[in-house]
Amino acid sequence: FLVITVIANMRGLTDAAAVGIVEKIISFIFLVPSSMLSTVSVLGAQNIGAGKVGRAQQTLRYALAMTFGFGITVSIFTQYAAYDIVALFTYDAAVIVAGEAYLQGYIFDCIFAGIHFCFSGYFCACGRSEISFLHNIASIVTARIPLVYLTSIWYPMTLFPMGLATAAGSLVSVVICIGAFLYLRGHGSPAFAKSDAAA
Repeated sequence: FLVITVIANMRGLTDAAAVGIVEKIISFIFLVPSSMLSTVSVLGAQNIGAGKVGRAQQTLRYALAMTFGFGITVSIFTQYAAYDIVALFTYDAAVIVAGEAYLQGYIFDCIFAGIHFCFSGYFCACGRSEISFLHNIASIVTARIPLVYLTSIWYPMTLFPMGLATAAGSLVSVVICIGAFLYLRGHGSPAFAKSDAAA
């Protein structure tokens, strides 16, 4: 996000201010999906340690459903309220318009980040935190920073594509997390085994 801020600063004062405001808004909104990472990690580890893999996986499923639902709801609401949300932080009309576009694209990250946060929590609960590290690095190097940089050049008049590019990084993480989960399930890792038991 420091690199994204540098890229925004290269676009001028208005865009830099808009990105700064939206980053603060997103930090607040992300409290919900971020809390699910900790929740899945703690409850998952507790249940896996007690030999209740089914209950640990149920925790993951519920967390995924809650964060996905929250992300969809916030994303839809923000498409209509982005202007007013940004306007809470500045009176500069140009910054508000730029921030509105950036927030409308960036908010979709709440959906994808919520999903990979939940998986990251589960991987940590299973003692496989290296997967969380790797998918985050992969998303930054292959998608987030390159796409933000390219969209900042290709679309100099709006921040909306830059917002979408940021969300694309989390989408890469989601794909890697699902792939890793299915791979570990297919290779007999006990914490990833199919289990219908919730008790």
